[in-house]
Amino acid sequence: MLSHLSGLVCLPVILPLIVYLAMRHESSYVTDNAREALNFHLSLLLYSFILAITVIGVALLWAVGLVYVILTIIAVIKAAEDGCYRYPLAIRFVK
Repeated sequence: MLSHLSGLVCLPVILPLIVYLAMRHESSYVTDNAREALNFHLSLLLYSFILAITVIGVALLWAVGLVYVILTIIAVIKAAEDGCYRYPLAIRFVK
């Protein structure tokens, strides 16, 4: 859950990366959730950058933030129920 919440609190990419690297040989559950959170945070940074450099995209950045918060809450709830949430539209940088 901490990996998913890291974007709302602080360190949206660094904390999931640390959790992923530290736990990848110990717990598949934690590794899967950290990987999904890391991929989502990296994808969102890429999408936000692309939107920020376009004129119309700047107006849509608020929508990206809203979707980010909603999907993060869904992922935290799913992780609390011992599941792994696969974010829609997340690019799978880390496999």
